[in-house]
Amino acid sequence: MNSAGPISVLGRERDVTIPGRGRFVVWDAPGPPGAPVLVLFHGVTLNATLNWSGVVPALSRHYRVLTLDLPGHGRGIRSGVPFRLEDCADDVAAVAAAFGIRQLVPVGFSMGGMVAQLMWRRHPDLTAGLVLCSTARNVSGSVWERSAAMMIPGLMATAAWIPAMYPLGADVLGTSLLDGVTEAAPRRWAMEQMRRTSLLNAMSAVQAACQFTSHRWIGSVDVPTAVVVTNRDRIVPIRRQWKLADAVPGSAVHEIDAGHGVFLDAPDTFAAALLDACASVTSGTGSGLAESAS
Repeated sequence: MNSAGPISVLGRERDVTIPGRGRFVVWDAPGPPGAPVLVLFHGVTLNATLNWSGVVPALSRHYRVLTLDLPGHGRGIRSGVPFRLEDCADDVAAVAAAFGIRQLVPVGFSMGGMVAQLMWRRHPDLTAGLVLCSTARNVSGSVWERSAAMMIPGLMATAAWIPAMYPLGADVLGTSLLDGVTEAAPRRWAMEQMRRTSLLNAMSAVQAACQFTSHRWIGSVDVPTAVVVTNRDRIVPIRRQWKLADAVPGSAVHEIDAGHGVFLDAPDTFAAALLDACASVTSGTGSGLAESAS
């Protein structure tokens, strides 16, 4: 069903084939025996390596940590259909079943936070808690944002007819997401990672994120939830992050002095906040979060 490959900073590489979807590359950092399981969802134009390599070593001292590239991003599957956040949640549920995991805690950054919310919505028995980072209930609330969201399908249709667009990478869009990252070397490395995702795939994901809203149901979340707020974020405004936190009953807020590029600009700060957030969600959970098989 799955095979183990080389070890990276994200953990051992494992291949999993999901019928009807394809072959997934999943990085598995085992953590201590019987540890709670985290699954990490990256943001749009990013990949697992870029978003999470700075924090997995710290997290894996306490948790089993699974990461993967979302469809169309990095080494994620090429599904041949428009990007859907719901598919991302369902794919991880299928991977968890293949690994024999009964429960896990989705940890999502930005667009990945939307996928994490959908994990609870679509797979409540699997979802034991939520950690939502630099994300929101929606990103299309204002008139300007709604107008921009309406323009994306037309832009994608136009781009699909222009051959010169095909080789372009997600770095064309992703540069603006590196909010607060000023050092040249990390930015160059980030751009290299973003080029592993095509611009057209990234635009499809942006469209899906713009169409997402959880404001009608997020208040029904009934699992422990932590929200990591980046208070200098110019991509996901802080007011949206706090609206999400306020909407989830009993959520624990972990505010950090950082921008949207915290995963690259200040990975130690990000890791410390994630450790606190995950601890607030998993404390007292017992063995229910641990994998039943590997």
